[in-house]
Amino acid sequence: MTSVLSYESLVHAVAGAVGSVTAMTVFFPLDTARLRLQVDEKRKSKTTHMVLLEIIKEEGLLAPYRGWFPVISSLCCSNFVYFYTFNSLKAVWVKGQRSTTGKDLVVGFVAGVVNVLLTTPLWVVNTRLKLQGAKFRNEDIVPTNYKGIIDAFHQIIRDEGILALWNGTFPSLLLVFNPAIQFMFYEGLKRQLLKKRMQLSSLDVFIIGAIAKAIATTATYPMQTVQSILRFGRHRLNPENRTLGSLRNVLYLLHQRVKRFGIMGLYKGLEAKLLQTVLTAALMFLVYEKLTAATFTVMGLRRAAHKH
Repeated sequence: MTSVLSYESLVHAVAGAVGSVTAMTVFFPLDTARLRLQVDEKRKSKTTHMVLLEIIKEEGLLAPYRGWFPVISSLCCSNFVYFYTFNSLKAVWVKGQRSTTGKDLVVGFVAGVVNVLLTTPLWVVNTRLKLQGAKFRNEDIVPTNYKGIIDAFHQIIRDEGILALWNGTFPSLLLVFNPAIQFMFYEGLKRQLLKKRMQLSSLDVFIIGAIAKAIATTATYPMQTVQSILRFGRHRLNPENRTLGSLRNVLYLLHQRVKRFGIMGLYKGLEAKLLQTVLTAALMFLVYEKLTAATFTVMGLRRAAHKH
């Protein structure tokens, strides 16, 4: 049991959280642009910087950072739950043996599912707070007026029922495959590179990571679009079967999207997402590496001092 609560996995979890918060904050406007492109289908401008310029012009300089606090708090919770579940399951299941790729995948998948089920309500609230006060091109969108995270929870439960907090759970569960796809390509590319050289530099690792992430993101992006629309849930379209975002609903939304915008309609906002994902991954990786290294160095020094 001690291994589950070990100091080391805590350091990893905290470093992971700090890394992702830093990265998310720096590239937050890209996320804002992506969400607008996904949800507000009447937007004419296609490119990321045009959308951001429009948002700033119409809604003020800080508008790209709207909803930053709820997103950051959800990200921390989500990361912590994921890291914690992952490390705990691994500690219990692997028990000192060497972990295999297969085991890592299964553990990662289970941790992902646990994470989705526990943190979806946070992300639903987030998506809405982030889009609150936005000037939409689409007239079908019903505006919201939440005072903050708690008030948003309260209003959603009061007006739409408790299940509305789990809007878009189904596509989210499908998106758990995203890290699995990423992991598969990452390991494959790593094996290819290791045939050519003895060891990998941090730049190699970063580039492989970025390519793997980009492939996984592109493959699962249409699901993310559906997930954003369902979470937002303020479109006045067939409200009766929105709750769990059943398969029929997901297919319906995908079909509508393709019918209106062609196959590329599924990929609106992908450019912003890829930019954000790759840059965020790079920065997060850097902060995480440096933080864990620094923490363990300090701990090592302290241990050494205790011995003398």
